Amino acid sequence: MEDKEQVAPARRPRVKSAITRALAVEICDGVFAAGQLLPRENDLGQRYGVSRTVIREALKVLESKGFVVGRSRIGTRVCARGDWKILDPQVLDWIGERIFDADLIAAILEARRAIEPVAAELAAERASVQEIADLDAAWRRMRDGEGDLLAFTEADVAFHAGLLKASHNRIFSELSGVIEAALRFSLKASNAAVATHEEALDVHRRLVEALRLRDGAAARQCSQTMLDLAERDLAGARHRPPQSGA
Repeated sequence: MEDKEQVAPARRPRVKSAITRALAVEICDGVFAAGQLLPRENDLGQRYGVSRTVIREALKVLESKGFVVGRSRIGTRVCARGDWKILDPQVLDWIGERIFDADLIAAILEARRAIEPVAAELAAERASVQEIADLDAAWRRMRDGEGDLLAFTEADVAFHAGLLKASHNRIFSELSGVIEAALRFSLKASNAAVATHEEALDVHRRLVEALRLRDGAAARQCSQTMLDLAERDLAGARHRPPQSGA
C-alpha cells in the first residue's frame, strides 16, 4: 500500500501534462473555438478518461497560458489567439507546425529585424573577449553541425541569444531568454528550408570577425544580411513546414 502511494505522485504530472496538451491541441485545431464554452469538467473527464481533478489542474495551466478563462457559475471559455502567450515554449510546442498558419513566423522575423542589428552594433563596442569567443564557438558548432538540423539549429540559437547578451543592453539581455523558444522555431524552419547553409555560415563568421575588429557598422550589416537570408528561406519554409525531429 505504501509503495502505491509513493508511485502515484510521480505519475500524476505526466497525466496532467498529456491532458493539458490534448486540450491545447484541440483548441489550436479549432475543435473548441474562440469564445466557446468548454464542456463541463465532468464531461471533459469522460472525454479524456481522467478524473475531474486532472481536468481542473489542466485548465489552470491553460488559463495561465491565455488559452482559456474560467468564470464562476458560467464555465470556462476559450480565448482568442491574440490572448495566447505565444513566447511561452510550451505554447509554441502546442502550436507546432500551425505556427505558419498563425503568421507567428513573420511576427518573429519582424521582431528580430527591430532588435538584432542594433544588438550587433552594440556588441561590437561592448562585448567582452570571452563573449566574442563564445560566439565564435557557436559559429564553429554550426559549421560542424552541417547536415544535422537539430545540432545546427541549437548552435544557431546559442549564437543569436549570445549576441543579444553581448550587447550589454539589459532589455536585450532579458529578451534573449524570452524569445529563445520563438527563435528556435523560426531558425529551425529557415534552416530546414535549404539544402546547404553555406551562406548563413559565412555571414555568421563575418559577424564574429566584425565584433573582433570592433566594427559596429559591419556587425549591423552582417545581422541585416542574416535576416534577409532568413526571410528568403522562410518564404520557402511556409510552403514546406519542417517535420518534427527532422
